[in-house]
Amino acid sequence: MRALIIVDVQNDFCEGGSLAVIGGAALARAISDYLAGQPDYHHVVATKDSHIDPGDHFSDTPDYSSSWPPHCVSGTPGANFHPGLDTTEIEAVFHKGAYSAGYSGFDGVDAAGTPLLDWLRQRGVDEVDVVGMATDHCVRRTAEDAVRNGLVTRVLVDLTAGVSADSTATAFEEMRTASVELVGSP
Repeated sequence: MRALIIVDVQNDFCEGGSLAVIGGAALARAISDYLAGQPDYHHVVATKDSHIDPGDHFSDTPDYSSSWPPHCVSGTPGANFHPGLDTTEIEAVFHKGAYSAGYSGFDGVDAAGTPLLDWLRQRGVDEVDVVGMATDHCVRRTAEDAVRNGLVTRVLVDLTAGVSADSTATAFEEMRTASVELVGSP
């Protein structure tokens, strides 16, 4: 069975947000259009950065590698899904990063406290497609962890957005090396 994992399509990662990725709003709409086309998924899930106190992940002088400006703080509008993302098909949301960086969707848990991997295994999922942002951070980590956990993994490149062209190109190479299939045009 195949599932779609939608990674971090949140207001703070879109234009106008505290850690905006160029093209984030358009990506939210593109993912919604893709879902409206009735792709063949048994399950659709999403992840959210949901920071409460992530320690040195937040900084007033971020290095944009391991520290970042405050973003996606739990309970704020920036942590909400972007309004361009149609969430009606999403069965479960996995919150990550409450007290840590939480880059991978596999660091997240749903409202009942179930980790993403356990949720997928309970439903017989053995293949995943990953979309969302940022390609060079949370999408990459989620895809690499999916492979490490034995899932056949594809990243739908045209439904991702990265922080920068250089770091996104590096992320694509790292994902290929990790046996993630890249579908679409990098």
